[in-house]
Amino acid sequence: MRKEITVIAEVRDTRGKNEARRTRRAGQIPAVVYGAFQDPISVAVNPREILKIVHSKTGYNTIFNLKIAEGETTPVMIVDQQVDPIKGTLLHADLKRIDLAKRIRVSVPVHTTGEPHGVKVQGGLLEVITRAIEIECLPDEIPEGFIVDVTDLMIGQSRRASEVALSGSMRLVSSPESVIAHAVALRAEEVAAPAEAVAPAAEGAATPAEPEVIKKGKKEEEGPAADEKEKDKGKKK
Repeated sequence: MRKEITVIAEVRDTRGKNEARRTRRAGQIPAVVYGAFQDPISVAVNPREILKIVHSKTGYNTIFNLKIAEGETTPVMIVDQQVDPIKGTLLHADLKRIDLAKRIRVSVPVHTTGEPHGVKVQGGLLEVITRAIEIECLPDEIPEGFIVDVTDLMIGQSRRASEVALSGSMRLVSSPESVIAHAVALRAEEVAAPAEAVAPAAEGAATPAEPEVIKKGKKEEEGPAADEKEKDKGKKK
């Protein structure tokens, strides 16, 4: 979506890590502007203005004006950014020139509204599967988001990407069969059943016999062989 926002950019004549550090110390960040069949330009922009756009409702789909000092003013979008993994500060941004007369491909968030009958009446659960769909449209017609009503959903029913209402130049790029949300039954009873089946099986199981213990040392002799030995001892005496 196009916004009446203008960000001032200064051209950077040199590149490299040292130049990037100097740019950040001056309170700006390095950025690159490219696209629309024009040569890329290295610029410096205010990171607070870029973050403000990224965190707005339209986020990366925001089209704003980039005014390059002593040069062009062109509509652009933020297509990528580099963030410090420790400090969380913005380090670099990629800006793409936008031709307002040509269709572009964007990802638009999808929100659900209403309480499904499958949840309210049947005691089911609403599962949101897809939170954004990809569309193609003219830059000035990019929506902030889509709203899908799930009130009529019963258990086993779903809303798909093909049911999202599109208008103007919008064309669905995502698969029409992509599930946005569906109502499902709770699985508590299905989980309890196997647990109950384990108890009878455990009760009916035979108690394993105790292992035979073999004692070390001489075996105790019993029977006729032992009696003969006792007689021999008597004769020797």
